[in-house]
Amino acid sequence: MGLFDFVKDAGEKLFGRAKADDAVTDQAKAETLAQQIKAIGLQVENLQVEFNDGVARVRGTTPSQAEREKVILLLGNTQGVSQVDDQLAVKVPEPEAILYTVKPGDSLSKIAKAHYGNAMKYPEIFEANRPMLKDPDKIYPGQVLRIPPQNL
Repeated sequence: MGLFDFVKDAGEKLFGRAKADDAVTDQAKAETLAQQIKAIGLQVENLQVEFNDGVARVRGTTPSQAEREKVILLLGNTQGVSQVDDQLAVKVPEPEAILYTVKPGDSLSKIAKAHYGNAMKYPEIFEANRPMLKDPDKIYPGQVLRIPPQNL
């Protein structure tokens, strides 16, 4: 649990506007984020999402550490979210993954080489970030990815 920082202007655009002069309320943004968690199929019991001034607070219980991290990344990799206040509980504790912010010129193979010593292990990073990533060639600077502990 804790506070995770993200690039506010990077990420998927989920917060549209009803009309050009109407701002979307924080309550509506929180509901959109909660709907996105459900739509992508992430499992969170008693899910509660709040949004205030760029900070998404999430509560509930996930079945695994990996699921928890995916929820955090889904929220944080949304344009307009600068921080995620993680209040999630995990049923089965596991080692935490590294959260890595993509830099210009990065690729999954370059990231795998840096973290695992082998560029060909990029599919492990890709799989660790599914279903948020749909294509291993479509990452962008500012995006935050899970780098799971290496299987020995």
